[in-house]
Amino acid sequence: MTRCEFAYDDGAYVLGALAPAERAAYERHLGGCASCREAVAEIAVLPGLLGRLDPAGLEQILPPPAPPRVPALLAEARQRRRRERSADRRRYALTTLAAAGLALLVGVGTAMALPRPAGPPGAQGTPAPQVSMVAMRPVAAAGPVHADLGLTGTKWGTEVTMRCGYDARTSYGKAYPFRLVARGPNGATEQIGSWLAAPGDDLSFTGATRFTDAELVSVELQRADGTPILTYAVP
Repeated sequence: MTRCEFAYDDGAYVLGALAPAERAAYERHLGGCASCREAVAEIAVLPGLLGRLDPAGLEQILPPPAPPRVPALLAEARQRRRRERSADRRRYALTTLAAAGLALLVGVGTAMALPRPAGPPGAQGTPAPQVSMVAMRPVAAAGPVHADLGLTGTKWGTEVTMRCGYDARTSYGKAYPFRLVARGPNGATEQIGSWLAAPGDDLSFTGATRFTDAELVSVELQRADGTPILTYAVP
């Protein structure tokens, strides 16, 4: 099976490390690649988790500053990544040409369909914890996105479990970015996670916020531009 040429871009995309042109190309690719969308969903909670790290505590456990040769190593890693992606493109092109020639010879056409994800990545064989889920309500008119939310209080904040679905539309196939945001006291906000979803996709993930159950005011599902779509007001 040909490896996806964007297989290693999920982490850089979620952390905002891709150049604008590479990010745009990756988002176009996500609209047709369920595997990459699942990879992005697996690590969508990283920005929220990293935002809770204490810089003072990190100085005590991190190793000393890297020596000057690190920039050269990073440059070599980028060059190797470019060479691997170039080789993958050539292999993909040759495979596509061979498949097209075979179809012409035998007179048979083939097609591929992207399967709808059966569940959250890594969930097979691992029973999920029992969390009481409640439906998030639409902020305005009901749209194509629906979600259920579960909150579990901890000593360091609140664990957030979400199941989200994007209704299938035969007339629209573009993947769209979403994010989950926690609202705390005095108007404070914190992003729990972000992801891309296309019509027909389902997503389940567990994230966290620093707001405790006494501080958490609400949780919002938003578009990338900050427009709220669904909300849950914490009682």
